[in-house]
Amino acid sequence: MREKGTAIVLAAGRGRRMGTATQKQFLEVNGKPLLYYALRGFQDSPRIQEIILVTGEDRIDYCRERIVEYYGLTKVINIIPGGAQRYDSVYEGLKKCKDCDYVYIHDGARPYVTEDIVERAWEEVKVYRACAVGVPAKDTIKITDSEGFGIETPNRSTVWQVQTPQVFAYDLIRRAYDLLQETDKNGVTDDSMVAERMIGQKVHMTMGDYRNIKVTTPEDLLLAEVFLKKIKKIEK
Repeated sequence: MREKGTAIVLAAGRGRRMGTATQKQFLEVNGKPLLYYALRGFQDSPRIQEIILVTGEDRIDYCRERIVEYYGLTKVINIIPGGAQRYDSVYEGLKKCKDCDYVYIHDGARPYVTEDIVERAWEEVKVYRACAVGVPAKDTIKITDSEGFGIETPNRSTVWQVQTPQVFAYDLIRRAYDLLQETDKNGVTDDSMVAERMIGQKVHMTMGDYRNIKVTTPEDLLLAEVFLKKIKKIEK
């Protein structure tokens, strides 16, 4: 029996650091909304059967009409409102998953989703049940104290920059998020942390791509424009 993969794409953030009236996930890059590229990456993958898009309640109609229907993203089966925080939006998405074996959780502001990234994560989640896409750090990292003085320098060979998608066996991440609802959510920044903190699940790091950036500032938008010209989905 074919195993089912579902992607939850998060597009409810306000993106205040971008400094634009339009939310960053809806800014145009090479003539298309940034969010389109994240959705298209999963639309084109044979590993993904369904996509759940989580956005602001006031953007649901826009996403349906101007992105999903306009670009023929037929795998988007649900467009739902998100919550106050990222982890709330993820939980809303998880509750909409139906008969899912594996779930990809992805930030809609990361447009560079390639077939290779999706495939590598698929192969690893089947082995480890939990994996996060990322890249080894290129720069030396410093841990500082509250006054900004360096107190520790981690071995760079063991430091990764975590990206999305983060991919899990559905039953595992649903259980972790169910438990999260009953505890202090302070400091929770990604899904791997939820799995680690709530159920003690080890999360395997999976090689992503240095071009798989999260668009947060105007400079990121310029980089995304260059990177996206290199992959086929720009032409669709």
